[in-house]
Amino acid sequence: KQNEDNDKKQRFFFFQAEDGIRDFCLSRGLGDVYKRQLKYLIGEAMYGGRVTDDNDRRVLVTYLDEYMGDFLFDKNNEFIFAELPDYRYTVPKQINTEVLAANIQELPIINSPEIFGLHPNAEITYYTNAAKAIWTNLLLMQTTVATSFTGVNKEEYVENLAADILSKLPKIYDVLAYRKEAGDVIQPTKVVLFQELERYNKLIERIQETLTNLIRALKGEIGMSSELDDLSSSLFNGFLPDLWRKLAPQTEKKLGSWIQHFLNRNRLYEDWVKKEEPACIWLSGLHIPESYLTALVQASCRTKGWALDKSTLYTAVTKIRNPKEIKKRPEHGCFAYGLSLEGASWDIEKGCLKRQDPKELIFDMPVIQIIPVEANKLKLKDSLRTPVYVTQNRRNAMGDGLVFEADLYTQEHPSHWILQGVALVLNTDA
Repeated sequence: KQNEDNDKKQRFFFFQAEDGIRDFCLSRGLGDVYKRQLKYLIGEAMYGGRVTDDNDRRVLVTYLDEYMGDFLFDKNNEFIFAELPDYRYTVPKQINTEVLAANIQELPIINSPEIFGLHPNAEITYYTNAAKAIWTNLLLMQTTVATSFTGVNKEEYVENLAADILSKLPKIYDVLAYRKEAGDVIQPTKVVLFQELERYNKLIERIQETLTNLIRALKGEIGMSSELDDLSSSLFNGFLPDLWRKLAPQTEKKLGSWIQHFLNRNRLYEDWVKKEEPACIWLSGLHIPESYLTALVQASCRTKGWALDKSTLYTAVTKIRNPKEIKKRPEHGCFAYGLSLEGASWDIEKGCLKRQDPKELIFDMPVIQIIPVEANKLKLKDSLRTPVYVTQNRRNAMGDGLVFEADLYTQEHPSHWILQGVALVLNTDA
């Protein structure tokens, strides 16, 4: 009740202030001032305070710039909200009940995402996610006596799967021995490696312990706890168990894809420990990739004498598709691969963003060079600050999920790509 009253008061004061500002500005021919004040009230005061994510707020402000420009006060040109091949979304010239009702009846029943600046592929993504949610809920509704598609009993299927996963588990890394080998002076990226190995060891131990106990419970040697029962259901349905998810990096992958990703991470760590730091790092394989990027900045600051709090990163997209072609690490920064682009495609020859092809929802980016630089010396032109998220969920609660911001060259105005929802992700759900 209190929240409803607060919302009513907020709306009252907003419209009261808006009326006062409008009358004052328009009576004195200050339409531009009115436009700026109105955009501030909507984008910062009324709605902006509720949008805590910087990139979400950027979308909000871009919409205001697109639909509250100077053309609002141009009486000679018609205001067009959106213009599609089959329909023009405009404001009626006469404002009365009959005209508005007739205009509403003329609106298309099915509206394209292009109305709001999105690519038509956005509709495919929406329906795909809806279908996935339906199938996920159907799987969760299965009874405990259900059988798999091969006709094998659930307990037998789960036991075989658990034994197969156990057989593929890598060995525990001796982090203490690696620290001793590194000596007293340890590079920042080496520290990150040790932290990654410690987290990876905990995950291996958790998987080994829970699967071993599950197999014993299925054989009747120990009791089946609620946690083990949930683990059994997750394995049977092909979901990542919550017992493992708590110690794993953020992911939207199902169990089969996640196990493959888990084993690929082991190869990354194994090569790093036995050989050297990769010439081209697989950012998607790191538990906390932002810690590695911070280590790169720290290393450059030590070498060049920069202030850490006044240094940042920028990116340059190469034309290299195969990371194995890179044989040597750059002197500062790194080469990275495994990033996927959503909301746009990439023109490798021109080195710039381009419109997505129909039904192409994800574009695998070429190798990207990440370069530390002093913030006051970074001058970029025709570039889009693109958020890089861990998963396609684009979760950024309390700073969790956003890794860094990449710089992508564009030949179009950045607002076009902002409304297209352009972002980079480290891990797809496939």
